[in-house]
Amino acid sequence: MGTAFITGAGIRVGSAVARALAHAGYDLALHANRSIVPLEALAEELRALGRRVTLHAADLGQPDAVELLAARVREAWPALDVVVHNAALYERVDFAAITRAQYHTMLAVNLDAPFFLTQALLPALHAGKDPLVVHITDIGGERPVSHYAHYSVSKAGLLMLTRALAVELAPRVRVNAVSPGVAAFPESFDEAAREEVLRRVPMGRSGTVEDIARTVVFLAREAPYITGQVIAVDGGRSVQL
Repeated sequence: MGTAFITGAGIRVGSAVARALAHAGYDLALHANRSIVPLEALAEELRALGRRVTLHAADLGQPDAVELLAARVREAWPALDVVVHNAALYERVDFAAITRAQYHTMLAVNLDAPFFLTQALLPALHAGKDPLVVHITDIGGERPVSHYAHYSVSKAGLLMLTRALAVELAPRVRVNAVSPGVAAFPESFDEAAREEVLRRVPMGRSGTVEDIARTVVFLAREAPYITGQVIAVDGGRSVQL
């Protein structure tokens, strides 16, 4: 079917996207930073399906590591059909307390890494069949939430990057974004915090990581005329706010 590269593939949304693409017939380059053990287990699972899988560890907050990651992925996969930028940092910090280091690290992982990885992987994308780049974004990029200013700024930039690249890389490369709502709560959310979030979801329940994964597969396999779009998979939350 094709080849795909996914960042942050060890857990949560990233692992679900990897499984869905593997079941759709894609061979995979999978990245993780700290989630190496679950990434290795995932790779064995997907290899059992007959998929070719390579693993790549890198701290996306370090520019040199991003460049090396891109070079290793290009070496292993001279042609890429799908690139999914899923890896992200998410932390709650009062605006007054955000340090320059926290701000720059947030933007480095959430915005700079997708920007420069796509740039470095362009030769492989141009060699692919109907190449697609997918950014996993967030409602915070359009509707900011208190105590997440640096996160919201990073995701807002990613939304603009989606639109800018859709224009500049057309017609060869399509670029879209998938914006989850409640697919997998952060571990720091207690029951009260989760209930508060769900009260703002018109469908009244959380989604699943598989909902996000199916949307990525749809964009890859069934949507050759869609580019520059942000698909909200959020149970209507972005409409209600």
